[in-house]
Amino acid sequence: MTKLSCASYLLLLLLIVFPGGVKGQWDNNKTNLTALQKHVSFFDRDKDGVIYLEETYQGFRALGFGVAVSSAASVVINGFLSPITNNGSIPAIFLPVLVANIQKGIHGSDTGAYDTEGRFDSEMFEEIFQKHAHTNPNALTSDELNEMLKANQQPNDFQGRVASRSEWEALFSLAKDDNGLLQKDILRSFYDGSLFYKLEGKRKSLK
Repeated sequence: MTKLSCASYLLLLLLIVFPGGVKGQWDNNKTNLTALQKHVSFFDRDKDGVIYLEETYQGFRALGFGVAVSSAASVVINGFLSPITNNGSIPAIFLPVLVANIQKGIHGSDTGAYDTEGRFDSEMFEEIFQKHAHTNPNALTSDELNEMLKANQQPNDFQGRVASRSEWEALFSLAKDDNGLLQKDILRSFYDGSLFYKLEGKRKSLK
């Protein structure tokens, strides 16, 4: 796995986790979850529909992040997403992130591969490569990634621009192959969260 700087780690952490349901009421059937809910459910370690600080920390430790970065990430992520996703069913002091409301954390100036409900939009996903994959139809170079980010920028959306660039640049550093390409299948697995389980499994196999 390519090593990231501490700053890049934090930038990625801010985004990869961006319900109604409460403990005991969450539907664990993955077939009923949106892609975005599957994406963040990696961090719901006990699969009860609520991501607490400790679980966010555990998730990033499972991915190989250090203690300091994982600790900071759990505070930043839960601190940002909890007020957006919490419906008041759990005391705010615990900073719970409710998986069923995670679509409320979607930011602008991005690809649109998640729709407003957090569902995966295959047409928008394919458009990424149709528009920007000039070198290889099934992969992105760093220059092509930068082209895409510029094309996705929305007026007066500073937060969305920063969030999107931070996420994509960190993801590219983390998941590019030996030829410096972000492969289409890897990106697809990022959107549904399965990439996280693969990285966790790979890390376990190396122990």
